[in-house]
Amino acid sequence: MGIEIKMPALSPTMEEGTLAKWLVKEGDTVKSGDLLAEIETDKATMEFEAVDEGVIGKITVAEGTDNVKVGTVIAVMAGEGGEEAPAPAPAPAKAEAAPAPAAKVEAPKPAAPAPAAAPKVEGARIKASPLAKRIAAEKGLDLSSVTGTGPNGRIVKADIEGAKPGAAPAAKAEAAAPAPAAAVPASPAEAKAVWYDESIPHEEEKLSNIRKTIARRLTESKQTIPHIYLTVDIRLDALLKLRSELNKALEPRGVKLSVNDLLIKALGVALIQTPKCNVTYTGDKLIKYNRADVSVAVSTPTGLITPIIRDAAGISVSAISTQMKDLAGRAKEGKLQPQEYQGGTASISNMGMFGIKQFDAVINPPQGMIMAIGAGEK
Repeated sequence: MGIEIKMPALSPTMEEGTLAKWLVKEGDTVKSGDLLAEIETDKATMEFEAVDEGVIGKITVAEGTDNVKVGTVIAVMAGEGGEEAPAPAPAPAKAEAAPAPAAKVEAPKPAAPAPAAAPKVEGARIKASPLAKRIAAEKGLDLSSVTGTGPNGRIVKADIEGAKPGAAPAAKAEAAAPAPAAAVPASPAEAKAVWYDESIPHEEEKLSNIRKTIARRLTESKQTIPHIYLTVDIRLDALLKLRSELNKALEPRGVKLSVNDLLIKALGVALIQTPKCNVTYTGDKLIKYNRADVSVAVSTPTGLITPIIRDAAGISVSAISTQMKDLAGRAKEGKLQPQEYQGGTASISNMGMFGIKQFDAVINPPQGMIMAIGAGEK
């Protein structure tokens, strides 16, 4: 049988995504680590890698398709011997039936207990990719001792590389009964349709998953986090003089500091010196962080994203500058990895380059503060 390639969960909150672009076509040979597609999540556009090797037999979800649920089969890779798994059959159309006469209602019977999972049968076929089998043979590894993490429990390359010869498979924890789903409050757009005057000439722009997430999170922030705004004017003379001196010293290394680089450093130091600002409030306790990870607002074609400078107080300004140029560049290309923008202990947003003198930024939950930077004046 072939290998089903399913829509992955590329972020902790992802339930569905847009298959933005296929990077392979039917008939292409791929190996573990090759890029298969670009997926637009609720956070960013990310590249999806293959975890197996084989030939792309059939693409079942066209690029540009929105609202593809996590776990949906998006392609089929030809399996061992080159055979291809049949594409998932579409759900049969529901036939319109004539209304049936009212049936006599009987008391519901107690549900029968679900049958216990069958124990692993000795000698049963073990599902593993050809690459995984080859590596296992080279390492002298018994495949029955390896727990597969690939599609449908299939053993893939990563499972073999992390296994030790003679290791017993990890026992799977017994699945707990699913708890009743908590009611999820509807977003403002879902709760009530917004009326607008259709008689006025207008255009409609479809919102990306990222922009919808930004709208939801900003609304959540304003509704659940008390915002208290403090404004102060500072003289930049000393900072600009220091920047000029540092840039002269760093010129041989090809590093050029921006004012924002120095402000990121300043915020990191201030957070360590003022620990009550470097916090997350959880409802019953205050989490005080011992490191300042600064989220920096970056505008991209698809919306705002906040890549993180880790340990902004502890690293050099030149390191901040180098990291920031790399993160901002890849953010605008949609190439950031989740760990590069998820987290952070406080944020900074700078609109000074647009001539904005002052603005009130919205806190990025679950952080406790954000610093908004306006334009400088002579």
